[in-house]
Amino acid sequence: MSMRLPTLRHTLTAAALAAALAIPGLAAAQDPQRGGTMNIIVQPEPPLLVLGLNQQGPTQTVAGKIYQGLLTYDFNLKPRPELAESWEVSPDGRTYTFRLVKNAKWHDGKPFTAHDVVFTTKTFLMETHPRARAVFARCESIEAVDDHTVRFVLKEPFGPFLQAFEVSSAPMMPKHIYEGTDYKTNPANATPIGTGPFKFKEWTKGSNIHLVRNDEYWKSGKPYLDEIYFRVIPDAASRSVALEQGTVQQTQFNDIETFDVPRLKALPNVEMTTKGYEFFAPLSWIEINTRVKPLDDKRFRQAMMHAIDRGFIRDKIWFGLGRPATGPVNSVTRFHEPDVRKYPFDPKKAEALLDEMGLKKGADGTRAKVKLLVMPYGETWTRLGEYVKQAMKRVGVDVTLETTDSAGWVNRVSNWDYELTFNFVYQYGDPALGVSRTYVSDNIRKGVMFSNTMGYANPQVDTLFAQAAKAVKDEERQQLYSAAQKILVEDVPVAWLLEMEFPTFVDKRFKNAVTSAIGVNESYDGAYMVKK
Repeated sequence: MSMRLPTLRHTLTAAALAAALAIPGLAAAQDPQRGGTMNIIVQPEPPLLVLGLNQQGPTQTVAGKIYQGLLTYDFNLKPRPELAESWEVSPDGRTYTFRLVKNAKWHDGKPFTAHDVVFTTKTFLMETHPRARAVFARCESIEAVDDHTVRFVLKEPFGPFLQAFEVSSAPMMPKHIYEGTDYKTNPANATPIGTGPFKFKEWTKGSNIHLVRNDEYWKSGKPYLDEIYFRVIPDAASRSVALEQGTVQQTQFNDIETFDVPRLKALPNVEMTTKGYEFFAPLSWIEINTRVKPLDDKRFRQAMMHAIDRGFIRDKIWFGLGRPATGPVNSVTRFHEPDVRKYPFDPKKAEALLDEMGLKKGADGTRAKVKLLVMPYGETWTRLGEYVKQAMKRVGVDVTLETTDSAGWVNRVSNWDYELTFNFVYQYGDPALGVSRTYVSDNIRKGVMFSNTMGYANPQVDTLFAQAAKAVKDEERQQLYSAAQKILVEDVPVAWLLEMEFPTFVDKRFKNAVTSAIGVNESYDGAYMVKK
């Protein structure tokens, strides 16, 4: 079935959707005004700004204004045009043809063409971007039909292929700058060049990153803002103060500790939304090294699910942000299955499972001892560690809390040197992109973070994920993913905690900040400041 829309009509529809889907209050209240400076927190400071080389969260937020993808996505994860103005998919689900905008230029004035798309997806990202490599390795061919048409032919159908073209998943890179060079040492990395609405101006390390309006941006009349400063503020308390005092006009993701959210939400000069994270759909859990006793027994893992009160975690530690998780697929993304085994908070059921395992209480009331490596992402995760320790003690499990820095945490977890830890990952709009990687056995890769570090292996789950990824019809994909979720929730390879929500705070003077499922990582070409 063809999915192509007439080019002009499709472009106009996207513009209308942007206004219609923008967050109330954060959306346009009047005709956009030109001019103004926006100050946005970035924390931690990104290692570099070339999005094709680094996809960490802070890099995405800054570089999403410099680089662009072929597509973006509305709040329901439907694709919307960006550098591709239209596209069509063959009936067999193997051929995708993108028709590109004809007036886009790189920041150095060179035209953006289909040859840049081919270079980016066939060559550059295959070397630098693990997530993109996994997607584009499925292609039998990638070719430029003409200067403004690109054709991807897949070896076999891959259901979420259209979800793989947002700016962090497949940032378009300039062929004329990178072809034939060592990408990681190219001098151009110091002054990133994209097609986006804002151009790199200056980076004062430890202080700020300064972007300025691209006056030759391909969308007529945009962007509206003159400039954006990304402010580096390492201390959480100082970030809250900066928002309160108006020296910054936006925070996002983990910038604000959850216990500060209720107070800041009441400020008269800012608005808060939890929209704009649908594409990422973060899901948090207790990660379990299933190689270690007694964690290798699913009854122990099931007992953990009953021993932990996810409602308490949401209400008292995350202060109302998020939803208690019921399994591996976030309910705001595609193919979530609600009809799975449930684990209500019930310490007596937890104790019955531990008794069944033969883990009887000793004289001091302890059945077993485990170690929990606390994720070093701020005070909220420290508080979560203390809660889990108390909750597990109630059912006779003694939890020792371990701490380390960010580098040490990544090193230990990726090398399987842990028993329990916290983690959260993004789902990227489709289980084939962001969910299966955690649970399939061919992704048990020592030394690789955000893989199947638990060591969980179930051949039936492997088969279901593989079949669902290449199924063409959504109905068939849903059946396969539902079956996989039911097995996983029975096996409990991780103890799911929350479908996370992040608070985005925006100064009320700024409109159209959050308009899509990628939220603060968008280009901000439609964001503007209301002048008094």
